[in-house]
Amino acid sequence: MFQKVYIEISNICNLQCDFCPAVERDKKLMSLEDFETVLKQMAPLTQRVCLHLMGEPLGHPHFAEILKICEKHNVFIELTTNGTLISRKLKELLSPAIGQINISVHSFEANYPEAEIKPYLDKVFELIELLQNEKPQTYVNLRVWDLSDPLALSEKNIKIRQYIESKFSFSFKNIKVDIRRKKGHKISGRVYIHFDSRFIWPTLDQPIRQLRGTCHALNHHIGVHSDGTVVACCLDKEANLALGNCLDTPIQSILKSERSVKMREGFDTGHLIEDLCQRCHYIERFNRKDVVVE
Repeated sequence: MFQKVYIEISNICNLQCDFCPAVERDKKLMSLEDFETVLKQMAPLTQRVCLHLMGEPLGHPHFAEILKICEKHNVFIELTTNGTLISRKLKELLSPAIGQINISVHSFEANYPEAEIKPYLDKVFELIELLQNEKPQTYVNLRVWDLSDPLALSEKNIKIRQYIESKFSFSFKNIKVDIRRKKGHKISGRVYIHFDSRFIWPTLDQPIRQLRGTCHALNHHIGVHSDGTVVACCLDKEANLALGNCLDTPIQSILKSERSVKMREGFDTGHLIEDLCQRCHYIERFNRKDVVVE
């Protein structure tokens, strides 16, 4: 069982945030047929399915039909969106399949630094109000992932925080920011503000950083790109850690492949087998005391 399986229904995004690298792969929308094929394999293996890896899921032209397939197979969906298309999808976002919505509210200022943020946040808050009235069991995380200091709020997104305070009668002065210990803070009901720091996406052209360490890939999660390629890591945007394609090979066979087994055994014993892992900054967050490094 994985905690999450990331299914990328589209690698196309309507924004280009400075903290999110561009996708070099061919632009691709997963077809409804392919999505159901992938979902039927992944649903028994995971607690939740995330409808993204790269791309903006709300931009998929058949997003409503994708949710119907999720409802049919009774899966818990975690959705991550930049929030700019929310007003067009309010009805769909009430789907019983969606259990959690992550909205990267820092993405607006990253793309439109001079624009007034209130109209954007008004649409986000319209969704929150609708969910609280009609589907209050849904979790909503307002993501602000731009902290440069794990112990302090950024100076960049002050307007976002001010508007959240005025909307929810919530004060950021009452919380202690320390993302090393706690990232999510309750705002109202099941609505949370979620802080994190920026990170560098791993690429093969970066220098080697470490040969020892561990990761949640293949233990906590796996990902499926929009063409069906199974990848070990949710940060593997270009399929450098491709394990196979679940549209033509059963996922159980892919997970038992030599590359999968060696990678997983490496993580368990503190050895980074893959070139991409040896160059990854994010993997440094997973230094585990229980891993024996020989």
